[in-house]
Amino acid sequence: MTTTASRPAAPAPQKQARRIFRDLEHPREIVSNLTPNWFASIMGTGIVANVAASLPLQFPGLRVFGTVIWAIASIGLVALTFATVMHWALYRETAKKHHLNPVISHFYGAPAMAFLTVGAGTILLGKDVIGLPAAIGIDWVLWSLGTAMGLVTAIAVPFLTFTRHDSKPDSAFGGWLMPIVPPMVSASTGALLLPYTPAGQARETLFWSCYALFGLALVASLIVITLIWSRLTQHKVGGAAMVPTLWIVLGPLGQSITAVNLLGGNAHLVVAPALATMLLTFGLIYGIPVLGFALIWTALALMITIRTALEKLPFSLTWWSFTFPVGTCVTGLSGLALHTGLVALQVLACIYYAGLLAAWITVAIRTFHGSVIRGTLLAPPRATA
Repeated sequence: MTTTASRPAAPAPQKQARRIFRDLEHPREIVSNLTPNWFASIMGTGIVANVAASLPLQFPGLRVFGTVIWAIASIGLVALTFATVMHWALYRETAKKHHLNPVISHFYGAPAMAFLTVGAGTILLGKDVIGLPAAIGIDWVLWSLGTAMGLVTAIAVPFLTFTRHDSKPDSAFGGWLMPIVPPMVSASTGALLLPYTPAGQARETLFWSCYALFGLALVASLIVITLIWSRLTQHKVGGAAMVPTLWIVLGPLGQSITAVNLLGGNAHLVVAPALATMLLTFGLIYGIPVLGFALIWTALALMITIRTALEKLPFSLTWWSFTFPVGTCVTGLSGLALHTGLVALQVLACIYYAGLLAAWITVAIRTFHGSVIRGTLLAPPRATA
């Protein structure tokens, strides 16, 4: 007969959470270990809302659902931004070290994309709640802040990688895309602002700036995706914790398809009809081939994820990589479906959205459990005895 008398039972999650939070020397310690990758939760939540507004096949209650999720993402963005400010104010030395971490530093792109995502949701869905003028004003603020932050990360993080970080041949991972993708998100979300920008120089400047942002992120992303493919080929998948970041590759693919189709669709507001037609055609000529690669990468990432999960796939904040990149594929598919009229693309967009919802529900529950129920995600690091 076996006995467990010598092995104390593990504390219940609720008791463990109470113990973790009770051990805090001061309530402010809850923000002592806050890292920028927390903003990926806002990105992942916001994209669920935004996709609901543009899905080619609308269902009863879908827009209301999207509006509720947008509200949750908006509240989360405000709360997380406040917590981050508190983190920098109270734990400046810890915060200042994040940029030297070769993994955490790349996730500085997450705050920028969180601002841009919530801003887009405000003009797509929030206008039903707060009115169009207020939605436009808020989106302009969030788009401007997100674009500025994204340009900084697109330059600063690669500079640190080139000069300060210790990178090895097997270091490339999906997170390397995080600081360089924000300009692509700015390009697609900036296209939503074109109808509300004064005609003339202001609208033309925004329009062509979005194409420049598209090109900036596209070229940089292609380089990094090549490095990731090379790493996988030569050094294999690697640690299970980094497997979810493989899905980040879908981000620049889906977002670039979204950007060129949104810009092409609004080109008639800015340029002559002939050029507008060319730019709309470019959205299809570019979008369909890139979609092909996105489908292949989805299959590869899915097989690797399932293979890893059958062995062991520990939960971490990197699981939010299952959400936003998939959402960009939905928006890209929606744009292609709109401009081609293909039912196959409409159905495919709905399939991706179903996958996005399943991933978001799973990751959101696990994040809530880890941060509130267990308390481990927000617990400050403790020295081991």
